[in-house]
Amino acid sequence: MNPTARALQTLELIQTSPGITADRLADKLGVTERAARRYVSFLRDAGIPIAASRGPYGGYRLGRGLRPPPLVFSATEALGLVMAVLDGHHDATEGPVGQALGKIMRALPAPVAEQASAVRQSAAPAPDRGAARPDPTLTAALVAACEQRRRTTVRYRSEAGTERDFDVEPWAVVIRHGRWYLLCGTAHGRRAYRIDRVRTVSPGVGTFDPPTGLDPVQELEDHLAVGWEYTVEVRISAPLADAAGRVPRSLGRLEPAGEDACRLIATTSNPGWYARQLTAFPVPFTIVGGPELRAAARTIAQRLLASTE
Repeated sequence: MNPTARALQTLELIQTSPGITADRLADKLGVTERAARRYVSFLRDAGIPIAASRGPYGGYRLGRGLRPPPLVFSATEALGLVMAVLDGHHDATEGPVGQALGKIMRALPAPVAEQASAVRQSAAPAPDRGAARPDPTLTAALVAACEQRRRTTVRYRSEAGTERDFDVEPWAVVIRHGRWYLLCGTAHGRRAYRIDRVRTVSPGVGTFDPPTGLDPVQELEDHLAVGWEYTVEVRISAPLADAAGRVPRSLGRLEPAGEDACRLIATTSNPGWYARQLTAFPVPFTIVGGPELRAAARTIAQRLLASTE
């Protein structure tokens, strides 16, 4: 390993293990103690403030200086970062994400960045046409409001295009299947708003205490299945314990209906979408409630039958 790479590895060890001694540093680097001290000197000559303290509990740590210490990535970490960006279907060449990734890649030593740069340039992620990415600035403002427990006013655009202001208690930001949601309390109860539909975020008056024992992910799953205009009731020919592991919680609430059956109770704003989800059920079922859902399921069934003729 060349001296530059050794020096960067030394910096990473001091960053992750403040107070590391020269002998431990040498052991981690696989060099002599004298060589380890030499790499520390290289870093100091490069303007990186590294303080040393003596005694049985002494060692090296980053000191305070005018210049912040550089980020240190291994080749595997750099490659993982690029793959995470591509896997999220972000544009890895343009826009804020691409610009930020470019800065990181340019700051890395050439041997570290080589493989990651090749993946970034040659991989072609298929765009997620259903993705709806929120504005980073608005998202950051909502996350800060959640952390500070500060009441907030959001201007929200509904699916129909209507905009309204809502005074909310922001509890948590939850990412589910590529969509970002604000889970919050309002004067009308618990709500979950898609952050990509939030137009503005303004500080409200006062603070709040979130519900005790709140599980944001579970709360969102439960919320997405209630409060819509069309009712759903489906009888599933399987015991409750068996169905619970096969039916997504976001589709509704399961209730026992005898020894070998259970009921799925929910609401939906899109019967056609819900009917399509039912076609993937691995257990027999019967739609017993919700005329809109039954009509949507019948339409899908007729289309499938017609396709076989």
